[in-house]
Amino acid sequence: MKFALAFVLVAAVISPLFVAYRQKVTGKSISRIKKTLIFNLSTFALICLIGLVIPMGGFVSAASEAGAMTVGKGLAYLSAALATGLSGIGAGYAVATGSSSAIGAMTEDASVFGKALLFVGLGEGVALYGFVIGIMIVTAL
Repeated sequence: MKFALAFVLVAAVISPLFVAYRQKVTGKSISRIKKTLIFNLSTFALICLIGLVIPMGGFVSAASEAGAMTVGKGLAYLSAALATGLSGIGAGYAVATGSSSAIGAMTEDASVFGKALLFVGLGEGVALYGFVIGIMIVTAL
């Protein structure tokens, strides 16, 4: 029952996106697409509010005393998630700007391919460093 309720809630959040895509493909006006996306966001906010008011317990069983979650462990997991997530966002931005600039430079002069590839690779390295730091934090617990 709980999984069916969760499935219905996810379907309620995702369904307006299909409507917006269909409207874009068929050439409907942009204002209708905006209204659909605003409806989607308001539906998502309502579902989040319902999830706060009516907690759906039973998905997680109680932990034993030996493996009990403490504030320190929770903050460690949070910091590992932030290190991995924010480094991924930063790397995505770096690769997006670096690769578009590299493509523009290579259209003018093809001999800069190696330098351009190096800068794009440096941007990807940021995500790897964040991932390694996240793993180090989690394994230190």
